[in-house]
Amino acid sequence: MRERPDGAVCEHCGAGAPDGDGDGDRGAPAPARPRRRDRDEEGRARNARPRDGLGRPLPYGSPGVARQPEGVPRTPAQSLTEAQRLLDGGMPFHAHEVLEDAWKAAPEAERELWRGLAQLAVGLTHAARGNATGGTALLDRGAAALAPYTDTAPYGIDIAGLMAWARELTGRLTRPGTVDAAESAPRLRAPGEMTEKRPTEDGV
Repeated sequence: MRERPDGAVCEHCGAGAPDGDGDGDRGAPAPARPRRRDRDEEGRARNARPRDGLGRPLPYGSPGVARQPEGVPRTPAQSLTEAQRLLDGGMPFHAHEVLEDAWKAAPEAERELWRGLAQLAVGLTHAARGNATGGTALLDRGAAALAPYTDTAPYGIDIAGLMAWARELTGRLTRPGTVDAAESAPRLRAPGEMTEKRPTEDGV
């Protein structure tokens, strides 16, 4: 769900871009005046609007939750630890950003693994926002992406547990009620697992 400059669907996790900038209709049309595109410290296009704990855009100048810096080099273990911290804190959108960085840095054999994890985080984000349809779609995609890694469970990731968690959460989304992001956060690794074991060359 990290925005692309044109506001299109995220190329990494498949999530739709957040809502527009929310300026709305303020009466008589004003002359068209393009707003300068937000950019990060390195000059790359990046929406600077503040976000709430679920990544929803807030009006400029509002207090918000700091976005995760993009492109931070982390080992797989560090990515999992940071993503788990954010998930436990009820910030799956921010966990998704960490996992998306891991996706972009991963070797080919691991790309679906990390994309699947990012999609699960996006699915929980949508579920906590009350978007059952979007949540179900991303949870299903994430679980499918993880399935080929079930036998190897690289880096101690609890593949089977995450797939079961995704099924349970999608079942909950068919019933009335809200989803609390922190209370519903999954465990990315099996208890006691801190291994850096990589997938084999055939992708699993």
